Amino acid sequence: MENLRDYRNVPAALKGASLALGNFDGVHRGHQVVLQAAMDAAKQPGALAGAMVFEPHPRRFFHPELPFFDLTTLEVKQHLLADFGLDLTIALPFNDELADMSADQFIEDVLVAGLGVSHIVTGYDFAYGKGRSGNIETLRQAGEKHGFGVTIIRPVTEGGHEVISSSGVRAALRAGKPREAAQLLGHWWSVAGKVKKGHGRGKSMGYPTANIHLHEGCEPKMGIYAVRVFLGDEQGRAFRRIDGAAYFGASPTFGGLEPLLEPFLFDFDGDLYGHRIEVEFIEYLRGDARFDSAEDLKRQIENDCARTRKVLARLDKNDPMLLYPLGRRRERLLRG
Repeated sequence: MENLRDYRNVPAALKGASLALGNFDGVHRGHQVVLQAAMDAAKQPGALAGAMVFEPHPRRFFHPELPFFDLTTLEVKQHLLADFGLDLTIALPFNDELADMSADQFIEDVLVAGLGVSHIVTGYDFAYGKGRSGNIETLRQAGEKHGFGVTIIRPVTEGGHEVISSSGVRAALRAGKPREAAQLLGHWWSVAGKVKKGHGRGKSMGYPTANIHLHEGCEPKMGIYAVRVFLGDEQGRAFRRIDGAAYFGASPTFGGLEPLLEPFLFDFDGDLYGHRIEVEFIEYLRGDARFDSAEDLKRQIENDCARTRKVLARLDKNDPMLLYPLGRRRERLLRG
């Protein structure tokens, strides 16, 4: 998949795409309906299908003082969009220039002159341009004027009543319900980062961990999780998956202050410092706790790992994410 960061000086071979517009935070099942419609609209041989996203999320730009739980960093989002089958992603920097751009400018400068779009697909509540002055009606009118198609996707619901949304996924993760979040996403929620050196406490107890800092604002419930860890190649694409148990928290037993994700990889012996890994959250096992001694903590870790192995063994036999297109596609790509 081609990844662009600007709408100017776009290579001719990448112009004329059918584009899905939105933030696609989490790339959940509602987003996937929009993405599939963009792919379906790219019907001619050689026609490209892609997505335009905004980085950082506009909410971070307009309210930098408020915490915001991004479900996906740009890196993970691009991986998910590529796995879905898109040819192209345009991640526009959401900055003063873009925020001050009128709705007409966005259409004429970005979509038409810059990208030469053939078709636009977006959700029912999409707004664009300074002051959110552009909406789906003005987008339709612009399509008629400039000769590109427009498809608007209605709300996608779960069980016929609850709208699938990024806020619903965030709420599930904050509550320690990664399976509920995954059902809305259609794939296991994951985070990625570079492995950092820690204090070595896990290693001293026989449980070395591959520590990563979660991105700012990322706040799943603290505690112990059953996880699957992806090791990446030089381009950051996953090529190997290893089961594990992970702790997310500030290590109250040792007086820690800063939350850290600490996955322990089962049956793995290797040096991961400096490598990028991606961690899928499968099941929440227990809450964070303070232990009276390192020995008490070690015994609990043994119990956590034994329970995690049972959870992930069941998952290998019946992974619920294989019911969904993106979950199936990610599994096929992993297996080659």
